[in-house]
Amino acid sequence: MGETACMPRILMVDDDRRMCGFVTKFLAREGFSAEFALDGSSMRDALAVTSFDLIILDLTFPRGEDGLSLARTVRATGHMPLLVLSAKCETVDKIVCLELGADDYVTKPFEPRELLARIRALLRRARGMGRGAPSAEAADNRRRFGTWQLDLDGRELIRPDTSRVALTSHEFRLLVALTERPGRVLTRDQMLDLVAHRQWAPFDRSIDVLVGKLRRKLDDGTGFQIIKTVRGEGYVFTPPPSH
Repeated sequence: MGETACMPRILMVDDDRRMCGFVTKFLAREGFSAEFALDGSSMRDALAVTSFDLIILDLTFPRGEDGLSLARTVRATGHMPLLVLSAKCETVDKIVCLELGADDYVTKPFEPRELLARIRALLRRARGMGRGAPSAEAADNRRRFGTWQLDLDGRELIRPDTSRVALTSHEFRLLVALTERPGRVLTRDQMLDLVAHRQWAPFDRSIDVLVGKLRRKLDDGTGFQIIKTVRGEGYVFTPPPSH
């Protein structure tokens, strides 16, 4: 019983019962405690009684809520990693899911070992976010820069006027990565690897879009730019003065 309690708990939400059976059995052999739900209603029931470490979610369901609606529910429920597993392979579908807070996107048909590697990477990253070096600054699990604060538990940005700003999953991960590396220039490739664990392509502007969104949320009206562009190289995080 103690061993089972230590296993990472995974919930797969997909209307394909055979695929759910295959994936959950495969994950069980790899040391996970996995179960599945065939629709949104079953997913909500499972989330109400069990705390999961990761959710695998399909996008298409023949009845009831679609995957995008369920993704919003997952994000409203907690901050466990969310991996979308879908036959939809269009770029727009991936972008919408990532904007809603999905942490990764795998297309069907898929290689089980790749899915396993993605799951393990997400769980390692989640554990890393949850751990903090014991210090006075981290005692309340907030990271401070100038008069701003980053709430690591709530995944929210606390403005100088103490109002709170919600962050998407990718915005949160990028801001965590930047606050850990003040004054250090990060290339787009490095930033994309830190946020989405993938390499940057020459025409991939997702990091620039993400930085633009963060800049707007970090605008306090003073004109001080916390995330500065280093032309030809990337971006650098420059904490504002405390006063």
